[in-house]
Amino acid sequence: MFYRPADGHGLPHNPFNAIVTPRPIGWISTRGSDGSENLAPYSFFNAVSYFPPQVMFSTTTDKPDRPRGKDSLANIEETGVFCVNIVGLAQKEAMNLTSGAYGREVDEFALAGLERAECQTIACSRVADAPAALECRLTQVVELLGKANYLVLAEVTGIHMRDDCLVDGIFDVTRFTPVARLGYKDYSVVENVFQMTRPGEA
Repeated sequence: MFYRPADGHGLPHNPFNAIVTPRPIGWISTRGSDGSENLAPYSFFNAVSYFPPQVMFSTTTDKPDRPRGKDSLANIEETGVFCVNIVGLAQKEAMNLTSGAYGREVDEFALAGLERAECQTIACSRVADAPAALECRLTQVVELLGKANYLVLAEVTGIHMRDDCLVDGIFDVTRFTPVARLGYKDYSVVENVFQMTRPGEA
């Protein structure tokens, strides 16, 4: 099968998200200039560089109570900071609950019964029991093609790792089984890993 996205795919559901998988989930926590807090998952998320460490996520819908984008983007543009919380299997239900299209007055930390902790390099809350969290300072917002599509780029200024996920100096993902987004309503977890050595590496 071949299709041009501009012409439509003719299938019951859009296959694009099922093709580009698995995708890590950035569980983005933000704080508005008024002190209100927001927590929402984004599956268009990834790391984009080592030195300095940088990440990206994109938001692809808007809300009636925001001038552009979602609450996350609005808060980030107000304050210039956010935190990426990594989602393990134990957090999957809470993560899913925070994905709802709630009004800007809703605090998803409270809604999902999540304990929050203060970040150290930025003024923002993080999910206290997340396996890892990346404190981020905004570098750029890029308006993408299409309605309400925005790419957020940021430098990581602080990194939290849960002590039980560190094994012999290695951050061991099998200790928390990261949750990944697939297509449709599907998710997956990382339970098995294997190693390969690149050409020229020791």
